[in-house]
Amino acid sequence: MSTNLKYLSLGILVFQTTSLVLTMRYSRTLKEEGPRYLSSTAVVVAELLKIMACLLLVYKDSKCSLRALNRVLHDEILNKPMETLKLAIPSGIYTLQNNLLYVALSNLDAATYQWPSDSQEIDSKELSAGSQFVGLMAVLTACFSSGFAGVYFEKILKETKQSVWIRNIQLGFFGSIFGLMGVYIYDGELVSKNGFFQGYNQLTWIVVVLQALGGLVIAAVIKYADNILKGFATSLSIILSTLISYFWLQDFVPTSVFFLGAILVIAATFLYGYDPKPAGNPIKA
Repeated sequence: MSTNLKYLSLGILVFQTTSLVLTMRYSRTLKEEGPRYLSSTAVVVAELLKIMACLLLVYKDSKCSLRALNRVLHDEILNKPMETLKLAIPSGIYTLQNNLLYVALSNLDAATYQWPSDSQEIDSKELSAGSQFVGLMAVLTACFSSGFAGVYFEKILKETKQSVWIRNIQLGFFGSIFGLMGVYIYDGELVSKNGFFQGYNQLTWIVVVLQALGGLVIAAVIKYADNILKGFATSLSIILSTLISYFWLQDFVPTSVFFLGAILVIAATFLYGYDPKPAGNPIKA
């Protein structure tokens, strides 16, 4: 049963990550009238949706009893403040990572991600170089922070008996607080001027739902598999996203370096999952 959950969660993670990257990139480059939606608010809304989904799952596990749900939340969260505070570290890192993902998809590959400025004209070469540098730094920071947060979260999940949904509620609680702090610090003026949900449309809500789903699936993958396998699933989704961009969207031309990286990722995934059969005992004459 755990093996089936392991590969099911991995498959869903590959699908979710691929869909999220493509839809998020399109939503950040789509030209529409009015202000563009704020990535900081999208991160907060995704955390709130994740909390709501986990509350429903815990409610279902509690045999659809509000009294039982209240008792579980009280016993597992309020009565264990130190256990709850442990989730503040990975939650803050995941919140940073989610914001960096928007930054990267808004800046990497200027021909695709670049958002033109309406207030002034800038030399295209300087803008392209600047966008790629910002995007690269966002990706590198997200990679290092994600690795640490994933290992830390895996350690917490596998050392305690709390359900993965309770842990996600704790993550979402701190994530919402950190996210709201980011909204206030970086986009407070824009929110007060145009509202919290400025620029939201159907595509924006799809991105938000996919991001919330990703938080649930990643937790399930770490619970039933491990953080390393989660990294391989994410790498496979990057390859899948690139293939879709090349054959369907036709906005990416892969290079020899990309093909080399893709081969290494696929080989690493195969070697990680390869389970050689033990050699039989030699027959003595």
